[in-house]
Amino acid sequence: MTTISMLINGERRQAEGGATFERRNPLDGGVATKAPAATTRDAIAAVEAAHAAFDAWSQTGPGERRALLQKAAHALEARTNDFVKAMARETGASAMWAGFNVHLAAGLLTEAAALTTQIGGEVIPSDVPGSLAMGVRQPAGVVLGIAPWNAPVILATRAIATPLACGNTVVLKGSELCPETHALIVDAMNEAGLPPGVVNFITNAPADAGAVVEAMVAHPAVRRVNFTGSTRVGRIIAQICAKYLKPVVLELGGKAPLVVLDDADIDAAVNAAAFGAFANSGQICMSTERIVVDAAIADDFVAKFAAKAKSLPVGDPREGPVVLGSVVDASTVARCNALIDDALAKGAKLVCGGRAENTLMPATVIDHVTPQMLIYREESFGPVKAVVRVNGVEEAITTANDNEFGLSSAVFGRDIARALNVARRIESGICHVNGPTVHDEAQMPFGGVKDSGYGRFGGKAGVEAFTELRWITVQTTPRHYPF
Repeated sequence: MTTISMLINGERRQAEGGATFERRNPLDGGVATKAPAATTRDAIAAVEAAHAAFDAWSQTGPGERRALLQKAAHALEARTNDFVKAMARETGASAMWAGFNVHLAAGLLTEAAALTTQIGGEVIPSDVPGSLAMGVRQPAGVVLGIAPWNAPVILATRAIATPLACGNTVVLKGSELCPETHALIVDAMNEAGLPPGVVNFITNAPADAGAVVEAMVAHPAVRRVNFTGSTRVGRIIAQICAKYLKPVVLELGGKAPLVVLDDADIDAAVNAAAFGAFANSGQICMSTERIVVDAAIADDFVAKFAAKAKSLPVGDPREGPVVLGSVVDASTVARCNALIDDALAKGAKLVCGGRAENTLMPATVIDHVTPQMLIYREESFGPVKAVVRVNGVEEAITTANDNEFGLSSAVFGRDIARALNVARRIESGICHVNGPTVHDEAQMPFGGVKDSGYGRFGGKAGVEAFTELRWITVQTTPRHYPF
């Protein structure tokens, strides 16, 4: 077991009154982490520390911010082994997934470092003679970042990196399911030498999450909120932010379709589908959830996909390399088992895998899924995947769009022009032609449509999200007034 602390104004702290909560390993139930259970007063103290640090940090030159973010990237990567162990203990993640998380998170910090000199503006022609009119981007203030457990290093780092590059200060609210993993990120930021109060970190017991979040959103110093998590919780966050008129970026759930057209390279599509469906046991917002396959090639595709799925090793990530480690908790097992039972009862065919008895869930493929089945629409967020057979391009597009979510998607076809036209018609924030649904790069505009949220992280889109655009003028000649 690891005991962690919060970070407020550069000081390690426990919660008021010494209150703590425990995160238990999903496989054996042993205590993985003991973490502070912050009160609303702790949360407000973190916001006020960030507010006090804002003036100096916002006026820090881009070169200094860049150097500190680059140091943070190196410090983060140096902790790779610690992240691997923490993620295995707290969420059951494989070493492969943990390593990928750290690598991409370091890239997020490096990209943010590069952005520090790219936060520009523009000179706008004015109708007033002698008026120099400018659109200027300036830091917004304190940014509240709320990060989830499933890609914990990537998503918590994303909540910090670009806001800092833009000159904001940050409060990171760690996930109740991986407090140690999130604490390690803040340790790296602290080691890099960021001034006290620039990055603050709190953790809270699950029962206190609502009160803690609202206390911070309500604080006048908080000017931006970014949340990554489920659509259910995202709606609550959006309502709280609307109540206090706080802009928010929401990256929520997904039901990503991978469309396999009749001219697709089947082997390439199988490999992409397996990666997208079963990386981190399907617990990724971009995970391939629906494989929409043209009936002309469906038998061949399903046979190869099932063979690939059966070959993927499942096991306790603490004991050696695996592809599918533990899912995060027993509720995931119950949800996925219910989806399997419902689909089979309504005529679907189980191709491989099946019901699980514990959190070590096998790769499961269900064929001949129809709209009447729960798995057709509901996010499994586990290694249970649906194959939907369609006839032709138009039915493939209709099926891909027949869902409330719209985060990531993919299309496979050898005719690139046709595949690209299909991609343009899919209702999602992200679409990859001949690539997997699970794909992230620090400089790309990342986000969804429909019930997958709104706003964008990454690159210039992130700069827009975490700065204020101000209109400033300078009158350079005498100005005429009507009276």
